[in-house]
Amino acid sequence: MIRWIFLLVSVIACWNVKAFSNLTSLNNNGIEQWEVKVFSGKSIYTINQYQGRFALQALSQSSASGLVLKKKIDLTVTPYINWSWLVEKTLHPLNERSKSGDDFVARIYVVIDGGFMVWQTKSLNYVWSSNQDIGLVWDNPFAGSNVKMMSIQGKESKTGKWYQEKRNVYKDLIDTFGDQGSEKANLKAYNHIDIIAIMTDTDNSEKAAESYYGDIVFSAG
Repeated sequence: MIRWIFLLVSVIACWNVKAFSNLTSLNNNGIEQWEVKVFSGKSIYTINQYQGRFALQALSQSSASGLVLKKKIDLTVTPYINWSWLVEKTLHPLNERSKSGDDFVARIYVVIDGGFMVWQTKSLNYVWSSNQDIGLVWDNPFAGSNVKMMSIQGKESKTGKWYQEKRNVYKDLIDTFGDQGSEKANLKAYNHIDIIAIMTDTDNSEKAAESYYGDIVFSAG
């Protein structure tokens, strides 16, 4: 009996280790595995020590480019995304629900890749909004209902302050895109993501932004 108890504990311990994935590892320059994606001008991303911690600094001047990681994440094992971020300069005034104002000082987005069925591709953007309240969700003005924007920080958030975030991606996908008709269908539709991206962009507003990101970690709880 004791042998089986030790075996069970070992299995649980191994599972807990696997149920944690740091996608950036900024202290080990893990961001090198992320690819640069330029949309309109190149934002600058560098790893620096900032306020006593390793951080990814993002500088944008009328530009829109991001860092993209193509990695399948099993949301049935690690549904939670954890990160921290800080902004030094926000964008005012700006209607972020319009095409001319679709800029964000900081955003992290997750993507379900539809492959050849492009219309099934879905993306959820966790954004730091300069002009709206926290907790709002809206369709992206360029991509429509297949891309949802969710304001995790908003116009009352303080600049120069680190905010620690934790979101249940699996639940957020269901809440923002709606169910697929049954619990089983939900599981099939939202049980994984294929792409994670970081972007600070100011191309539409032609403004400047300075932001910082901490490690991005997926966890079981």
